[in-house]
Amino acid sequence: MQSYGKAGSINRLAAGFGLLAAFLAGCGDKSAPSTAAAAGGAMPVQFQVAETKQIPDTSEFLSVLKSRHSSAINPQVEGQITKIFVKSGDRVKLGEPLLQIDPLKQEATVSGQEAARAAQEANKKYAQISLERAKKLFDAGVISKQELDNAQTGYDAAEAQLHAMEEQVRTQRVELKYYQVSAPMDGIVGDIPVRVGDRVSVATLLTTVDEPGALEAYIYAPVDRSKDLKLGLPVRLVDENQKPIAETNITFVSSQVDTDTQTVLAKALIPNTSAKLRIAQQVRAQITWSVHKGPVVPILSVVRINGQFFAFVASKESSGTFARQKVLKVGEPLGNDYPVLSGLEGGEHIITSGTQFLQDGMPVVEQAGNPAAAPTDGKAGASH
Repeated sequence: MQSYGKAGSINRLAAGFGLLAAFLAGCGDKSAPSTAAAAGGAMPVQFQVAETKQIPDTSEFLSVLKSRHSSAINPQVEGQITKIFVKSGDRVKLGEPLLQIDPLKQEATVSGQEAARAAQEANKKYAQISLERAKKLFDAGVISKQELDNAQTGYDAAEAQLHAMEEQVRTQRVELKYYQVSAPMDGIVGDIPVRVGDRVSVATLLTTVDEPGALEAYIYAPVDRSKDLKLGLPVRLVDENQKPIAETNITFVSSQVDTDTQTVLAKALIPNTSAKLRIAQQVRAQITWSVHKGPVVPILSVVRINGQFFAFVASKESSGTFARQKVLKVGEPLGNDYPVLSGLEGGEHIITSGTQFLQDGMPVVEQAGNPAAAPTDGKAGASH
C-alpha cells in the first residue's frame, strides 16, 4: 500500500508537468506566429522596388537680388546739406526734390555773373552808338575808313563779350539747380546715410532710388563651373527652408572673372509680380546643369556612417533571399527620396523596415502585407 501511494504521487506529478508543458507550448504559439518556422530563421522585412526618375544635376549658390532700374544718387556739387525732403521707403516721382545743398555761395556767383552781364550790355550799347555815329561821320567825309573800322571792331568785340557773359550766367544758373538734388525717375527711396549739416562731395552717396517691379538675381558661380554657364539654364530660388520662391532662367553670363573672388557673375530675371521679394535680399539660387534618369531610394532606408551612405537590398540567391549592404553615392534630396548617383540600379529591391537590426548576408523574407513583390534575382523586380 505504501509503494502504491508513492507511485500514485509520481504519476500525478508527471501529469502536472505534462499539463504545464502543454500550456507553455500553447502560450508560445500565440506570442510568436509561424513566421520564424515558415522562414527557417529568416528575418521578416518589407521591400520597395527602386524607382527610376528624372534626376536634375543642380548646384546651389548664394544670390543677391537687385533692381533692374536702380540709381545711386551722388551730388554734382560740393557743399553742406541744409534740408532732406524725403525719408527711406518714400515713393517719389521724376524731378521730385530729395535733398538741398546750401546754395548761398552759388547764388552769389550767379548774381555776380548777372551784374557783369548787365555791365557788358551797357558797353555793347555804347559801342553800338559809337558805331552809328562813326558811320554818319564817315558818310559826311569827316572821319577816315580806319576810324570807322575801329568803331565796328569795338562793337563786334562788345557783342561777343556780352554773348560770352550770357553763357557764363546760363552755366552758373544750371549749376545752381544742382544744389537741389532731385529724383532721376519714379521709384522708392533707399537708405539715406547722410544727415543735415554733413558736408558732401561729388563722391558722396546720398541715397538710391529703385524702380519697383522686376528684379535680377546676381549669382556668383565659381570659376571652375564657368564653362557650364550658359543662357537659358533653369534657376530656382529657394529660401533658407528650401521652399521655392521663384522659377526663372539665366539671362546673362559675364565674360570676365572677378579677380578677388574668382567667381563668374550670372544674372536671372525675376518678374516679382507679387512684390514679395525685396531689393538687396539674399536668397539661394539652384542652377540645374542637366537632367538624367536614375534610381532613387527612400531617405528613411538610407543610413549614414562616417560620411558614407548605405542601404540594404534583398538579393535572391540559390540558397534563399539575403540582405546585402550597398555603399551609395547620393545627391541632394528630391522630396522624400535620395537620387542615387552610384551603387544602386533601378528595379533592385530596397529593404525599408528593420534596417537597424540587419547585417550583411542575413537571411530575410518578405513580411506579410508588403506591397512590393518578393525579388526573383539580385537585381530583378518591377514596381507593382
